[in-house]
Amino acid sequence: MCRNITILRGLEPPATDQEIYAAAQQFVRKVSGVSGLTTATKPAVDKAVEAIAAATTQLLAELPDRQVPPPTEPPLRRIAAREAAVDEGAS
Repeated sequence: MCRNITILRGLEPPATDQEIYAAAQQFVRKVSGVSGLTTATKPAVDKAVEAIAAATTQLLAELPDRQVPPPTEPPLRRIAAREAAVDEGAS
């Protein structure tokens, strides 16, 4: 499906609300074809993102633990890791 959506189950530490919300945004953008929000699209997109984020949170809570970590980290973790590396290099 959308290669920008990564596996959130089995992360250590577990997926944050922010990571779940970002994945829900990516999903809604992909299936709706809406990339930029307008006053006409924002309410529907926001409502869908909230519903998908809530369903994802519930799903992750109900699934059994994953035995193998996901093959990649979510984009927000990759960005944070790059920023931390830059900060360490500047020290």
